[in-house]
Amino acid sequence: MFHSPFLLVFPFFLLVCFLLYWAGARHAYLKRPEIENGNPDAFEWHFFVPCRDEEAVVATTVDRLRTDHPRAHVWVIDDDSDDRTGAIVAGIGETDRRVHLVRRHRPEARQGKGAALNAAYDELNEYLAEDTDRERVVVCVIDADGQLDPRALDRVSGPQGFGDPEIGGVQVSVHMRNAEDPRPLPDRGRVRNAFARLLVRMQDMEFSVSNAGMQLLRGRTGSVGLGGNGQFTRLASLDRIAAAERRPWKRGALLEDYELGLHMILNGDRIAHIADTWVSQEGLPHGRRFLTQRTRWAQGNLQCVRYAPRIVSSRHYGGKGVLETLYTFLQPVAHIVTLALCALMFALLALSAVEDGAGEAFGGMLAVWPLVLGLAVVSVTPFVLWGPVYRRDRSPNRSLLVSLLWGLALWLYAYHLFPASARGFVRMLRGRNGWAKTRRNAEVVTSGPTAIEA
Repeated sequence: MFHSPFLLVFPFFLLVCFLLYWAGARHAYLKRPEIENGNPDAFEWHFFVPCRDEEAVVATTVDRLRTDHPRAHVWVIDDDSDDRTGAIVAGIGETDRRVHLVRRHRPEARQGKGAALNAAYDELNEYLAEDTDRERVVVCVIDADGQLDPRALDRVSGPQGFGDPEIGGVQVSVHMRNAEDPRPLPDRGRVRNAFARLLVRMQDMEFSVSNAGMQLLRGRTGSVGLGGNGQFTRLASLDRIAAAERRPWKRGALLEDYELGLHMILNGDRIAHIADTWVSQEGLPHGRRFLTQRTRWAQGNLQCVRYAPRIVSSRHYGGKGVLETLYTFLQPVAHIVTLALCALMFALLALSAVEDGAGEAFGGMLAVWPLVLGLAVVSVTPFVLWGPVYRRDRSPNRSLLVSLLWGLALWLYAYHLFPASARGFVRMLRGRNGWAKTRRNAEVVTSGPTAIEA
């Protein structure tokens, strides 16, 4: 029935890779060492908060950062907002000298998050004294709706973080703070809210245990990635990237955070992931916004393929790090190939039904059902096993049965990667690299409109 062994070998190869990666991530998460606190007073801390049309959340974010981390400076980058974001931050800065407003104006503004962060980097350089020890200055990127663990600076300044002079960057875990919200969509009915609750829960489960496990595995392979929220970097490490690339953050990159981490490792700095502290953000309860976000991430991964020759030839990447990194940003390619093979398989089945008769084709399918069932069990089980881990660490008041059902839902949730990868590939072929910002959820609004996309 199948005219090419590739149709069978390739899915088996992907499954084996996935199982090995999952086993390594789960072991790294469950066996992670206890984090030791450091001395945050040994460092100078600067938070970069890129904003565009964020009047709904920016005041709360700045106030919390200043309250929880009173020695830190907060640099809010207003990327030519159409709302009152700049005015709100300017008002706060009049009474708080550690709050700084970085104003950007079109046409230079609205060129992506990387360009906005580079503007803050330039302003920080002008602010600091020439004799500043830049190895002791740490920059942290926080989303406009981000809330950082009050203990975060204690954790990231410890021996597993910047207490180690070889560490140039630290990424902390990400939580969805609306994971327990009973009505993520207050103006919608029960069915829509049930879907929204599950979608937010899956994002929290994905980031707080599954992705954390992957990052801890990367800690062992020397290939930890930086994220866009809760990303800590030494200023000296940013300087080294700027010396090689002209700017720390890549302009026009859809994953400027991940690419920053690649450049950091290529320049010889190490990155650590600390899972026992966190930054929280809003989980997206809207399916369309979620798919748009994940399409951007998939397209960003496809952009990263261009780094493959540099990574393979770099003396700063070991063999395990090369394999892990290539596996990570080639995932959208694997998804696209899998979709193409599925389409080919169904076409061959249809052709077989026409040539040999539907009965014979159906009989051939029944003959391989034990294999299909076995593959399904092997594919689903790793996701299900994340459920009890998530329950233990994030939702201990829920039953074991509920956690196992969450694990099953995580398996179904993972299939969003296929349409997201396909959409990202099509956008790349069409040369579409611009993106509107993601609108904030209505539940955080206390006054004024929500942040807008356009």
